[in-house]
Amino acid sequence: MNPDVTATPDFDAVRGEFDLPAAFPPAVLVEAESVASHGAGPDRVDATDVELVTIDPPGSKDLDQALGVVRTDAGFRVHYAIADLGAVVTPGGALDEEVRRRGQTVYLPDGSVPLHPPVLSEGASSLLPDGPRAAVLWTIDLDVAGEPTSVDVRRAVVRSRARLDYAGVQADVDSGVEGRVHPAISGLAELGPLRRALAVQRGAIELELPEQEVVPDGDGGWTVRVRRRVPVEDWNAEMSLLTGTSAAKIMLGAGIGLLRTLPAPEADAVAALRRTAATLGVDWPDGTTPAQVLGALPRDTPTALALRRAATTLLRGAGYAAFDQATPPPADPGHGGIGAPYAHVTAPLRRLVDRFGTEICLALVAGTPVPGWVRAALPSLPELMAGSDSLASKVSRACVDRTEATLLASRVGEEFDVVVLRPGDPGEVYLQDPPVLARCTGRLELGATVRVRLAEADPATGRMSFTAAR
Repeated sequence: MNPDVTATPDFDAVRGEFDLPAAFPPAVLVEAESVASHGAGPDRVDATDVELVTIDPPGSKDLDQALGVVRTDAGFRVHYAIADLGAVVTPGGALDEEVRRRGQTVYLPDGSVPLHPPVLSEGASSLLPDGPRAAVLWTIDLDVAGEPTSVDVRRAVVRSRARLDYAGVQADVDSGVEGRVHPAISGLAELGPLRRALAVQRGAIELELPEQEVVPDGDGGWTVRVRRRVPVEDWNAEMSLLTGTSAAKIMLGAGIGLLRTLPAPEADAVAALRRTAATLGVDWPDGTTPAQVLGALPRDTPTALALRRAATTLLRGAGYAAFDQATPPPADPGHGGIGAPYAHVTAPLRRLVDRFGTEICLALVAGTPVPGWVRAALPSLPELMAGSDSLASKVSRACVDRTEATLLASRVGEEFDVVVLRPGDPGEVYLQDPPVLARCTGRLELGATVRVRLAEADPATGRMSFTAAR
């Protein structure tokens, strides 16, 4: 990479292109300030004695979840405290209307467009370790194999003991020093891998493609890098998935809820992936599932990257399915990427639908009616969230594309070695430094490392393309 290039992509132009709101309306800010000053409220379990910590990227303030994972005589106990937005957002109020319009927090490299005003999302409702917080507390008991045996959810008052980050927790785990890992998560390093292994057995498909992110380059500009996930991040994600699958089971059992769905891979798509694996020389033993084949791949080899990119064809048709008395659950309620039915309930500060899913589970477990405002909203939420997901994805991709193009704009005409992820005309190639995904014309062989020439890199639009060099 050219060390003299300082990339300064225009993220404000991305905000303008997608018409992202610059601020909250005054009435919304007034309401948010008012509810932020309220206490935890009555009818809550005092769970301040439960050991909990948050694990997030460094500097995060919008902390949706606080986690506790400990060993028990019967196996494990997971406590998952979730920010309680249902207790502060008044249905039909100005704040409710605004967050329904936004759908979710949209992240850009130089700042976010939050779902809720920061006085809530980074203050009163965030599970920061600076005092008691109102929360929805999930308690899930599991056996020694990591399978759930009981699930409870109720409103509570909790106290996070510490704000931790992934790298720090991973260093504590890797040290092997007894007592170095925070006691709140003393069982995470054992339960996390158990849950991941069970996910593969269920058929959960984890692509593990390079995850690009835009970060400061240290010289006042921006660059693109591949974000490296440490095992602790995967284990923490498994606790969130455990909670989401538990929520889906509660909803399906009662015949009311909102699921995040993804059709199981079609037989033709699996057969095509097997042919691609054969072309690439990847062994696929009889009786082995796509999840098992992908899970056994190394992360960064050209062959592995090409097969993982090809496996994206298995994960198509994601959506949301709302159901109630008049609308039955979908015939296939599962999520193909998870290997089980799944519902969003663990990120209400950043995603609208989680507040509704949480209220459904609270009511069903308590044996009380699901609130009327939740039932009334259910039919509209799938379309609203689909639009919000699409917008957030497009914004993220636009920021990455513009940064990639800015980094390489002065190098049009130069040649690079890339990995072919998808042949065709155009196909798709991956440049490792800087990490760039782009179109490429010319003759390409799947999984091969080939020489290409940069044909276009437009910082204003993010358009970039290569052509195979002769």
